[in-house]
Amino acid sequence: MAMSARLAPENVEDDNDRPICVLAGWGRLPFEVVGELRRQGRSVVGIGILDHADPRLADLCDRFGWIGIGGIGRAIRYCKQWGAKQATMTGKLHKVLLYQPGWWLRHRPDWKTIQAFYPHLLTSTRDRKDDTLLSIIADAFASEGITCEPATDFAPELLVKAGHIIGKRLTSKQQRDVEFGWKIAKEMGGLDIGQSVCIKNQTVLAVEAIEGTDICISRAGELCKAGGFTVVKVAKPQQDMRFDVPTVGKKTLESIAAAGGKVLAIEADRTILLDREEFCRVAERLKISVVAYNESAIAVEAA
Repeated sequence: MAMSARLAPENVEDDNDRPICVLAGWGRLPFEVVGELRRQGRSVVGIGILDHADPRLADLCDRFGWIGIGGIGRAIRYCKQWGAKQATMTGKLHKVLLYQPGWWLRHRPDWKTIQAFYPHLLTSTRDRKDDTLLSIIADAFASEGITCEPATDFAPELLVKAGHIIGKRLTSKQQRDVEFGWKIAKEMGGLDIGQSVCIKNQTVLAVEAIEGTDICISRAGELCKAGGFTVVKVAKPQQDMRFDVPTVGKKTLESIAAAGGKVLAIEADRTILLDREEFCRVAERLKISVVAYNESAIAVEAA
């Protein structure tokens, strides 16, 4: 597998001098996390997931390797070889890939992955929710002395703060749609189905599942040709901040605009906002209102 030529520190005494491993999936978030770690003066090693991570990420890392979705053992070997005892999962993993024929030929599980998942998959009553599967991966790393940390611990400024982010103030009708959608999205998140819903006139147009937010939004646009709907994206009630943290960026806005949506409501302090300045420029150009609430603010608005 391809690997960058620069070296990461090895055989170091202080864990603060050790490199941090960024496990990179799809999207812009891995770049944001690596960039912030670099600004902090930390050494960074990267592991890209095939068919997900951007190859340009390798240029920002001291060392870089590739793994398939089933490459837990290879990832752990990279971390040990490079001296990393901390890892963080960033970017989206397209779980739908696992339901495509022949996926294992390119992403075939290694022995460590089989050991980690075999007991779980043997039991038919065990679920295959995102949090369950990702926790198994984190536990496999932990068993080898590598701790999986939330990306937001390294880059807390990525979490959006409560308030009106950009665009026109919401109308009373839009506000009611946000409050209605918030309750639905929280229930969905508690069941680990998805974290986004599209709402108009307090009617659910589309809910997110395995397909992801962008396709959910597109489906809402197909069902509501009149447009003007609201997208609500929240964290799960018991959100594990190590992985699957809700994330929005300019692509989210572009998807909403293309489908005819007008409002994006996200959860403050538990949602990652990528490149805020560019995000706000795009929202203003596309005439999309963006608001960030927390649970207490929603409760006040709903009262």
